[in-house]
Amino acid sequence: MQQPERSRSESYYWPTILAVGLHVIIFAMLFVSFAMTPELPPSKPIVQATLYQLKSQSQAQTQTNQKIAGEAKKTAAKQYETEQMEQRKIEQQKQAAARAAEQKKADEARKAEAAKADAAQKAAEVQKADEAKKAEQQKQAEIAKKKAADEAAKQKAAEDTKKKAAQEAAKKKAADEAAKKKAAEEAKKKAAAEAAKKKAAEEAKKKAAAEAARKAAEDKKAQALAELLSEDTERQQAMADTQGDQVAGNFDDLIRMRAAEGWTRPPSARNNMSVTLRVNMLPDGTITAVTVSRSSGDAPFDSSAVAAVKNIGRLTEMQGLSAQEFQPYRSFMMTFTPEDLAL
Repeated sequence: MQQPERSRSESYYWPTILAVGLHVIIFAMLFVSFAMTPELPPSKPIVQATLYQLKSQSQAQTQTNQKIAGEAKKTAAKQYETEQMEQRKIEQQKQAAARAAEQKKADEARKAEAAKADAAQKAAEVQKADEAKKAEQQKQAEIAKKKAADEAAKQKAAEDTKKKAAQEAAKKKAADEAAKKKAAEEAKKKAAAEAAKKKAAEEAKKKAAAEAARKAAEDKKAQALAELLSEDTERQQAMADTQGDQVAGNFDDLIRMRAAEGWTRPPSARNNMSVTLRVNMLPDGTITAVTVSRSSGDAPFDSSAVAAVKNIGRLTEMQGLSAQEFQPYRSFMMTFTPEDLAL
């Protein structure tokens, strides 16, 4: 690193101090030497003696003495002058040292002031930079805040639009569902009405068939009884058996027709299938039990035939039969095939 250049006052400082110290030592030695010099007698007697002796001395000696005295005087004067010059020189050196010290102090003060001013300027620059940085940060924060607010507004608008669309879709869906439900209800009502109408027609048809079967049975029975009364016993019995078989055939057809109406065709049902069922019935026409006597080989078809007969429940037409006529229906066998039933 390059050493800073020394000022002129600093370059004379130490030589001045050394010179002042040297003169102080010289004056101290002179003082000591003067203090150690013995006291001389008063100068007056010496002068008198000298004046007295001068009378007897020669002119040359007098001149020599005068010359020596003059030389001594000159030497003393020169020494005094030298001492005065040294004293002035010392004073000048002291003044120069004082001025150098003052100059140095002033330089140091100026440097301190300059350093202080430089530090103040740097602090001001740092403060200014901090203020500028804070202002920039605040500006960026405001920009970010504004941007966030804009994004939030956009997001809210999008959410509102989405919510509105969802509400519209929900309303439309609800309207569609209501329309569908209403249409389904209308269709259901219409179907129920059709079913009720169909059921009523079927009930009427069943009732008419039952009534026709009952009337035919009664007619045949009356005819058989009339014929039995008019003919001999053997012929009457033969005719009664024949009429009984016809009545039994009519009721078999009635049971088969009722079973066909309540039969649900299984997917496995095919033509030429047949199942023989044993049916138990009470005198009031209530079917109490239905079992498979001889299977068709297809369990779903057998089960569907059993269910169809059980679903008849009660044949009210059987109530018009006598005990003797009902006896064959207390427990009887019936054979069902897909051709016998409503396909």
